Amino acid sequence: MKIAIITETFLPSTDGVVTRLKEAIKHLIEEDNEVIVIAPDMGVTEYEGAVVEGVKTTKLPFYRYREFSLPQKKVKYLLEKYQPDIVHVVNPALVGVSGVYYANKLDFPLLASYHTHVPKYLDFYRLYPFKPLVWWYFKKLHSFSDLNLCTSNAVQKELTGHGFPNVHVWDRGVAIENYHPDFKSEAMRDRLSGGKPENKLLVFVGRLAAEKEIHKLKPVLEKRSDISLALVGDGPARKELEKTFEGTNTIFTGFLHDKELSEAFASGDAFIFPSVTETLGLVILEAMASGLPVIAAKSGPTMEQVEDGRTGILYENENTESLIQAIEKLEDENYYRSLCKNARKEAEKFSWKRPSEQILEYYEQTLKAYQNKQVKAQKKMKVTE
Repeated sequence: MKIAIITETFLPSTDGVVTRLKEAIKHLIEEDNEVIVIAPDMGVTEYEGAVVEGVKTTKLPFYRYREFSLPQKKVKYLLEKYQPDIVHVVNPALVGVSGVYYANKLDFPLLASYHTHVPKYLDFYRLYPFKPLVWWYFKKLHSFSDLNLCTSNAVQKELTGHGFPNVHVWDRGVAIENYHPDFKSEAMRDRLSGGKPENKLLVFVGRLAAEKEIHKLKPVLEKRSDISLALVGDGPARKELEKTFEGTNTIFTGFLHDKELSEAFASGDAFIFPSVTETLGLVILEAMASGLPVIAAKSGPTMEQVEDGRTGILYENENTESLIQAIEKLEDENYYRSLCKNARKEAEKFSWKRPSEQILEYYEQTLKAYQNKQVKAQKKMKVTE
């Protein structure tokens, strides 16, 4: 099968979408499929045997932290050049709009996957009056697809409720060999705790942006001087967060990769996840694979991944006392060890093998849905004749 993947983000960027795509592409190539990735031009031209076609990027005035690719006709040229059997548009929003439009215009089977909860993000950028319009926009884009995917049951229910058609769940996974308790490092712990390894060390890994709600952790650090926070990653809110957390036991590491990232996960006492805007949060599973219990704000996706009291602790969003109580539970050594053991054991159930096999199954379902649509259209034409 020849597959064209059109995505808003790809290497060298690092996020959950890129992680998922990398694993899927490796499997697709291993299964003798041909893969073409159309993505913002960041200098990458190949990945694991897949051709990467870069398209022009630009910086948006309201989000200058990274570059995006806007809708453009080059997407049409590339689809005509490669003539794929199926088009997969990942997170259609900007350049993905071109993917949806030209896949339909050129009559290619189309699958679209929803990974970023943009409507919820608007609450954090004072743009909430536009939520109905944004929901309409994404529903419209996904209505052109023969099949749609999302990454959790909670989001599937929400999208279906907003009228998205034919929505299925693309399961989560983790590289269980890359994230493991054995990567624990005293040197990394000393670095992440700001030279206070005796402190309770909470680790956050992800983009530093308003919708991640990291600022809500500050009251905990103000009340408990024996807690350190390590923020691993970067993003548009970093400078603001550095001001917010000034004077607290907080370390900003910037991006960490490969072994350093594995060590960062494994060297903490718990993984902290304050966001309620995620469609999944793959970092939760990476933390669990590293043997860390997850302390997460309650939301549909976090409740799917974290079993409260067994693999982590869920707390009430925007409730500092609930968060502090969750952290205090870790002080029971036997309970804490049980959480760590259970977290790793649970993560071991979720290698990338199943999700990677699953995407091929969804491609086959998309082709069938497309063929059924073609048959119905032909029958309709005959009736009108």
